[in-house]
Amino acid sequence: MRGFDRINAVLPDELILEIFRHVESKPSRDACSLVCKRWLSLERLSRDTIRIGASASPGNLVKLLSSRFPNIRYVFIDERLSVSLPVQCRKRRRHSRGSTSSGRFCHGSEQSVFGDDGMGTGCLSDSGLATVGDRFVKLEKLSLIWCSSITDVGLRSLAEKCKSLRSLDLQGCYIGDKGLAAVGECCNFLEKLNLRFCEGLTDTGLVKLAIGCGGTLKSLGVAACAKITDISFEAVGSHCRSLESLSLDSETIHNKGLLAMAKGCSALKVLKLQCLNITDDALQAVGIFCLSLESLALYSFQKFTDSRLSELALLYCQRIESDGLSEIGKGCKFLQALHLVDCSAIGDDSICSIARGIGDEALISIGQGCSLHHLNVSGCHQIGDAGIIAIARGCPQLSYLDVSVLQNLGDGALMELGEGCPSLKDVVISHCRQITDIGLNHLVRRCTLMESCHMVYCPGITEAGVATMVTTCTRIKKILVEKWKVSARTKRRAGSIINYLCVDL
Repeated sequence: MRGFDRINAVLPDELILEIFRHVESKPSRDACSLVCKRWLSLERLSRDTIRIGASASPGNLVKLLSSRFPNIRYVFIDERLSVSLPVQCRKRRRHSRGSTSSGRFCHGSEQSVFGDDGMGTGCLSDSGLATVGDRFVKLEKLSLIWCSSITDVGLRSLAEKCKSLRSLDLQGCYIGDKGLAAVGECCNFLEKLNLRFCEGLTDTGLVKLAIGCGGTLKSLGVAACAKITDISFEAVGSHCRSLESLSLDSETIHNKGLLAMAKGCSALKVLKLQCLNITDDALQAVGIFCLSLESLALYSFQKFTDSRLSELALLYCQRIESDGLSEIGKGCKFLQALHLVDCSAIGDDSICSIARGIGDEALISIGQGCSLHHLNVSGCHQIGDAGIIAIARGCPQLSYLDVSVLQNLGDGALMELGEGCPSLKDVVISHCRQITDIGLNHLVRRCTLMESCHMVYCPGITEAGVATMVTTCTRIKKILVEKWKVSARTKRRAGSIINYLCVDL
């Protein structure tokens, strides 16, 4: 029958709710809510996540959203962002178009949270945070990003009401030890905690939290907390036995704290460190005790050592030398991805032994049983043909290679890569001034699975080399090169896959 609503007549509420839960994009969910009043009501019941930016009245906004969406479990409040939707904050008036102060709506995009004087008069307050705890009774995950007006009082009120909280992000919130201690006391199911830029915290608060939530805590992030010292991480090591991920950026943490953490948190899988006072002694403990470690990232480090890994990233660690890199190899039989970005003191000897499994005594263990799939040595200026040739001969499963800005790399390395690494799919050789068409031709004729190649600012590569790549690599999807190196014939043949970094070159 024309005009008969078969869906609403046949499908029960439970089934429509289940369908809505599988609609992921917000625009699609919004469109569903406009179909009819029933769908609007059911769609609101199915929502479990809301994101709130800066608004003129964040407390009222929380009340409004909680009345519309009663089953919210995840709340993200980020006061760095502006609200794009209007929020009703007073009764409708007839003559309201001329003035915002007497208008129907307050627009977050027009009225900043911080006001004209930047003092944060519209920030989420303790009473607003208490409203979050009162209204969102099923809350499991809460992010309070740069909510600078929240104090220990509000955090305690929230912790007492949301005892099933599993994830808490307090980045940029100036909360103190009493508030964090309350979280440790009340939120005994907490699994994830971010304390980046919480400058008001000291050891007292973090120690009490570790004691209260240590049994469940799996992820911890700490950065720019100048009053947190080794004492806190001794408590983390003693109580947080289930910790799997740690991100630490600190100038006040020394070997003592990291050593205690490594001994106690043997289940650690992900470790990200930017600590100027950590040396090899502490990192050797990580290698000995954290046998489940899968990913390690070190930023601006002075010294280094490591353990069993499948992925290793050393980013801008310019004081790490080949002798320091040697300590990674002990137990790294599963290393598959290695990122060495701008580590200018690491040279061919280390890279050779990674690939061969033999060489300098300290590097032997790196290569034994290790077959890299992903290698990024961008900006490591001491690496030349010898190191990359060793990779080509020792790592036949290599599929991604970034050797950009290696000034000593030439055609010989590319020839060996073509012979030894037939599985290469993605290659970055930009700014390699000694590579020419000869080396590129050998590479592409052997690596028939090539899908992408970045080769800008390589003066030895001409339009002939680009044309050879286009005609030889039948699976190529992306080429990044200067525009003047692409002939009219090549452009007609493969214009859709060629990208230009600088149009006027």
